[in-house]
Amino acid sequence: MSQTFAFEAETHGIRVRVRPVFVEQASLPEEQRYVWAYHVEIENRSERTVQLVTRYWRITDGAGRVQEVSGEGVVGQQPVLEPGAAFSYTSGCPLSTPSGLMQGNYTLHDQDGNQLIAAIPLFALDSPHERRRAN
Repeated sequence: MSQTFAFEAETHGIRVRVRPVFVEQASLPEEQRYVWAYHVEIENRSERTVQLVTRYWRITDGAGRVQEVSGEGVVGQQPVLEPGAAFSYTSGCPLSTPSGLMQGNYTLHDQDGNQLIAAIPLFALDSPHERRRAN
């Protein structure tokens, strides 16, 4: 089954595609808890083998509060991607507001020890509980 990705960025030949999905069954709007899953695909379109070493996320909720998250690898892994290879994973993000934004980057090392920073595109976390008003 083909995945539709709404957000995409490519840096140094590393393409990052993201598809966020609101998770209604895990959310409790009456308690200001809204949960999203996001599916990420990292594809190495370069000519060199790379390893994903760390991740950095900047999460902004609908009220403008910012949370920064960083750490080793993704979902407990530090995948090695040969040219043409891809790695996919799914993770989640809870917020106390019905909408928000996420963006960030991955730090990768190539086979020669060079560091590459690959952008994670800015993507929206929208729920059906957001009340939007016309300007």
